[in-house]
Amino acid sequence: MTQRCPPNTRPYTIKAGDTFYSLARRFNISLSAIISANPEADPESLRIGQRICIPRQEYYPPCPEGNFYTIKRGDTLYSIAQRFSVSLDDLLEANPFIVPENLEVGTVICIPLATPPVDCPPGSITYTIKRGDTFYSIARRYNITVDELRRANQGINPEALLVGQKICIPDQE
Repeated sequence: MTQRCPPNTRPYTIKAGDTFYSLARRFNISLSAIISANPEADPESLRIGQRICIPRQEYYPPCPEGNFYTIKRGDTLYSIAQRFSVSLDDLLEANPFIVPENLEVGTVICIPLATPPVDCPPGSITYTIKRGDTFYSIARRYNITVDELRRANQGINPEALLVGQKICIPDQE
């Protein structure tokens, strides 16, 4: 399976002599940015032909759940926090490098998972959101309509799903 790179990074194939340190110097980014963008890679045992992700920004936030968001024109920390149902404090803690009064379009930030636990009704299935999931793809997988999925998950923004978030799949009978 080919590694998918997070937003604001580009894939790179390791060549003979490459180290994270040499790549950081070559691409003029911090060593921690490369390490944060490649949590699965062991910097001590890079292999020729191995694919990693090179950040396009100097600092790249570590993001355990992999919920990255690229800042767009008009975004504020408040609007981002509201969109993803996280507190401003949690957003700032996950992204210590950002300056709230000066958000730069194109900067990648981490959205920490801070969604309330889900209490699905009897007969429903609890489903954990994976990278790339949408309400449409989940509805197709479980042979239900998107409207049925929305009704079963009122209060969940289908445009702001987070990896690891739990939702309810309604009973299909």
